[in-house]
Amino acid sequence: MKVEQKGHTTIIKDTESSFEVFLQKLTEQYNSYKSVNLIIDITHDKSFEISNLKQFSDLAKAHKKNKKSFVVVATDIDFNKVPTSITTVPSLLEAHDIIEMEEIERDLGF
Repeated sequence: MKVEQKGHTTIIKDTESSFEVFLQKLTEQYNSYKSVNLIIDITHDKSFEISNLKQFSDLAKAHKKNKKSFVVVATDIDFNKVPTSITTVPSLLEAHDIIEMEEIERDLGF
């Protein structure tokens, strides 16, 4: 797991050998990330599937309850099958754009 801080956003990249190991580490260390916007970059995991994405559901809900953004960056998945409760985009640039838009919405009281 590689962690990178950019302004008010933390990018966590999956560098583990399996998704389950990555998810376990992320869940264990979640308290240290709950006060910042999170981008979860899983583009390096070529075996990643929609069923794995659904396992982020609890973390995404908890993060949004804290009024922070939780965005997953994934490639090679069918975005039509992605759950609406988990914001998922195909690139880091789009993830940053989503966070900027959500920050503006929160500032405006939406």
